[in-house]
Amino acid sequence: MAEAYNEEVVALLQKELTTYRSKQITTVLTLLNEGNTVPFIARYRKEMTGSLDEVQIREIEERYHYLQNLKKRKEEVLRLIEEQGKLTKELKTDIQKAVKMQQVEDLYRPYKQKRRTKATIAKEKGLEPLADWLLSLPENADILAKAATFINEEKEVATAEIALQGAHEILAERISDEPKYRTWLRDYMVKHAQYVSVVKDEEKDEKRTYEMYYDFAEPVSKMVPHRVLATNRGEKEDILKVSLVADE
Repeated sequence: MAEAYNEEVVALLQKELTTYRSKQITTVLTLLNEGNTVPFIARYRKEMTGSLDEVQIREIEERYHYLQNLKKRKEEVLRLIEEQGKLTKELKTDIQKAVKMQQVEDLYRPYKQKRRTKATIAKEKGLEPLADWLLSLPENADILAKAATFINEEKEVATAEIALQGAHEILAERISDEPKYRTWLRDYMVKHAQYVSVVKDEEKDEKRTYEMYYDFAEPVSKMVPHRVLATNRGEKEDILKVSLVADE
């Protein structure tokens, strides 16, 4: 750590890591800031840290870095949204209260400058009002008849079905950009999905390194990091195909 520790971040760290005394946390951060290594601190600075071992020192170090990066990302996201003129009080509060990086990214997602997606193309074709109408669909409405009013040959909306498809793309993107939905889906997949790996090209696996993952399935909740890393490597080498399959 080249710079002095941030006191605001340290205050958050002290609230989280309640198994350590405040003095232990600040001492560890100070020693790290001075250029001392974790093994050196654990072995030769016991009297200063209260005999913390390497695992405990690394926990303090890593969590500090995480919270520091979280703080910086929050500030950056707030600035980027404010520059767009879209920062509401509610959104600002939600971002400030976020305790995980993923929460910040989910909140920022609707305001990111997106690549040209199927949804943006549909909007360019004037289909967003149709998407809005579908959300407030009255009973017994004639959907195809409504969609037919959006037919526009110049904009390549030749049929009512094409208009509906475009409206569905818009709605799908809206839903995927909703932070609460993304959080719910992530939690659901952890609880109910299977982590599945199958062989894609067995000939490339000359040493049979990934053989145990040729036909592999395990609940996401039970997956351990080394298996995830192994299957990811296998997929990167084009030997395996990995997917998440939700239970029915």
